[in-house]
Amino acid sequence: HRPSRTEFGSRNVKMATDLGELLVPYMPTIRVPRTGDRVFKSECAFSYDSPESEGGLYVCMNSFLGFGREHVERHYRKTGQSVYMHLKRHVKEKATGAAGGAIPRRRNGKIFLDLELNRDFNGDGYEYEDEAKLVIFPDHFEIPLPNIEELPALVTIACDAVLNAPSPYKKQESDSWEEEIQVSRHARSLRQQENGVRIPPSGWKCAKCEMRENLWLNLTDGSVLCGKWFFDGSGGNGHALEHYKETNFPLAVKLDTITPDGADVYSFDEEEAVLDPHISEHLLHFGIDMLQMQRTENGHHTDNHVQPRVSDWEVIQEAGLKLKPVYGSGYTGIKNLGNSCYLSTTMQVLFSIPEFQRAYVGNLQRIFDYSPLDPTQDFNTQMAKLGRGLLSGQYSKPPMKSELIEQVMKEEYKQQQRGISPKMFKALASNGHPEFSSNRQQDAHEFLLHLINLVERNSSGSENPSDVFRFLVEERVQCCQTQNVRYSQRVDYFMQLPVPLEAASNREELIAYESKRKEAEENMRPPPEPVRARIPFTACLQAFTEPENVPDFWSSALQAKSAGVKTSRFASFPEYMVVQIKKFTFGLDWVPKKLDVSVDVPDFLDLNRLRATGLQAGEEELPDLTPPIVIPEDTRAPEIDESSVMQLAEMGFPLEACRKAVYYTGNMGAEMAFNWIIAHMEEPDFAEPLAVPTYMEPDLPSPSLPSTSALDNQPPEESISILTSMGFPRHHTIQALKATNNNLERALDWIFTHPDCEDESEAMSDTADTEPNDNSFSNANAHSDSSLSPDQDLSSPRVRDGPGRKCLPNTEYHFNFPRWLIYNDHKVCLSERPPKDLGYMYFYRRLSSC
Repeated sequence: HRPSRTEFGSRNVKMATDLGELLVPYMPTIRVPRTGDRVFKSECAFSYDSPESEGGLYVCMNSFLGFGREHVERHYRKTGQSVYMHLKRHVKEKATGAAGGAIPRRRNGKIFLDLELNRDFNGDGYEYEDEAKLVIFPDHFEIPLPNIEELPALVTIACDAVLNAPSPYKKQESDSWEEEIQVSRHARSLRQQENGVRIPPSGWKCAKCEMRENLWLNLTDGSVLCGKWFFDGSGGNGHALEHYKETNFPLAVKLDTITPDGADVYSFDEEEAVLDPHISEHLLHFGIDMLQMQRTENGHHTDNHVQPRVSDWEVIQEAGLKLKPVYGSGYTGIKNLGNSCYLSTTMQVLFSIPEFQRAYVGNLQRIFDYSPLDPTQDFNTQMAKLGRGLLSGQYSKPPMKSELIEQVMKEEYKQQQRGISPKMFKALASNGHPEFSSNRQQDAHEFLLHLINLVERNSSGSENPSDVFRFLVEERVQCCQTQNVRYSQRVDYFMQLPVPLEAASNREELIAYESKRKEAEENMRPPPEPVRARIPFTACLQAFTEPENVPDFWSSALQAKSAGVKTSRFASFPEYMVVQIKKFTFGLDWVPKKLDVSVDVPDFLDLNRLRATGLQAGEEELPDLTPPIVIPEDTRAPEIDESSVMQLAEMGFPLEACRKAVYYTGNMGAEMAFNWIIAHMEEPDFAEPLAVPTYMEPDLPSPSLPSTSALDNQPPEESISILTSMGFPRHHTIQALKATNNNLERALDWIFTHPDCEDESEAMSDTADTEPNDNSFSNANAHSDSSLSPDQDLSSPRVRDGPGRKCLPNTEYHFNFPRWLIYNDHKVCLSERPPKDLGYMYFYRRLSSC
């Protein structure tokens, strides 16, 4: 039975004569929040109801989860928990005095909930009164709070703790070790060597080993070295510390922590993390201009010297225009949580797609009914909650007619659009991610890719809505000397278009501007009005199709390194083509620069000429050979990092096993070798001496096995070693890396979501799983279902390639709509001048064909 609104709101309060006796059966279920417990007293776990909502919020006195009136009964039935604290905040406009101003409200104790004011209008013109009571289910006995005299001491303490609990999203700053960091005594007197060292913005590795993580830049001589290795597998090989012992250069900065706000600095001499007030000067000595690394509104860095005539932000906001607000289903805004525009824009677009609506909002009741005991930590629950919040219209209602009349009489207009605040969703989706869990601005493209990973990981056994973005790319690699070719396929989700500045239609105007800018700079005059480059979309598309050089290409036809080129085409076309304009680049000074360009993106997009064709008549395939692995003649024994061997041996592992672990992980450090040991310690030859051949013949193709891909298409051996050291079969890890474009995090997710691939014969070639043969390639092009083909191998990538079997898939896309909308945080309005030429990502929907 679900109580009606009348039962909840107007039922006379039922008071027991002896509250202590009434609560006795429920005492074991009432808890006092402990350190680490999160108390959700401002937001429902299944909706965006709050204490300010009409029905208030119910907080479970055992799990401290919050539930709106619509969902509290479900939690009671599922858990049997009977005691809830009901929180209600009453909001009303302040009375006005004779002078017309608001009468200031006295501090009368009516506000006692630690809640932020969840209102879009100015809180100074309104007053708030909070109400709390205990409610006992299923009979809905209500006990007003505070009631210290009549309640048991434990209940009183628990209620007080809940009412005063901080937000579950606030970090415990009092426990932060950062408060204890002191300024280093070396910071002011540090002498830096004039050795011409310049640190590039990417591609770092330790100067003494192959480590590419936990790297530290010595602030005296610019050496890049790895940090200390720890038992839990983190860290490096300790080369930064060794360098200090050899040179006594005391300060180092961790490379991946450098931001405009500072960086992590360690003093080897003081043996602790320290502060360096001169860090910007010390980094600039090596070409790192941290003060220029400032973010723009889109979540990217920009050069401070760019002065747009009318900022992109003003154009995108359609500043100066009176925009008409819209309300109802699909017109709900998302409040900005502080630099969270990247999340808002991504989620608004995703829930405008029918597949996402169906997967989460269409299955909402089933998702909610089968949610775990803590729904705040369940991805599907929070996606369904967000989707319903955006599509229900419940949080996007137009103002009442009486309110509009009152506003006209007062000659003021207040935006009443409430929107939703996705704090719970952001906390879950960004959990464990170093960037998205921060309050810094981020890239919407990177967040969408991160979200697709989460969707795939949580879609096992059910519809995966992200399949609408998935497509196959055919890569054709050609040896420039022999003209032989090889075809392979990989999965992708985005069409990334480069921006060829040399193709600007206003090139002469740009040249004149650059001349005036340099002249003004030389004469120390103000710079001229910047000129925005106008790039034809066709030029971007042409640049996308151009061949690119393959670095370190090994030709199996020559059995030697040679020049090679690669071209990419579409082996399938998705339901939605996401086009990203690559507007951002890095300068040598580490400052990411945004290209000030305008691209005339079309409403309709025909990609038919980019369809893959496969092996053509007259083309000769590269032989399926891999290069020989030769040990240099002057080195009979394998090169093994003895320092890593000793670190592992000190942990009690057999010496020979440690040597094998370090060798088979390519001297990548003790961390990788430790993972190898854990994965192989049960093998019978675990502790036997290492036996390494001095020469390995190239693998010859077996007539009984599918053809394999050559090494030029292999994922990096470093990535393969990392995954195989975790215990996964080599052929499975290569398949995963190929399917995810060599992204380690996504490859690991792919392995867990494709367990069937492990059952395939290990005798099969490492790369045959993803390398299509003639039949499979023909099927990929001939099948044109709008859903997955029933003939498709379960281990192959899930792609959609067209609406019907009797015609080729439609390759025409459009993103034009009957009307354009602008989602500006929680406000949603009709757009008057949509700035389509300044976009960053465009979502094209495929036109129906046949």
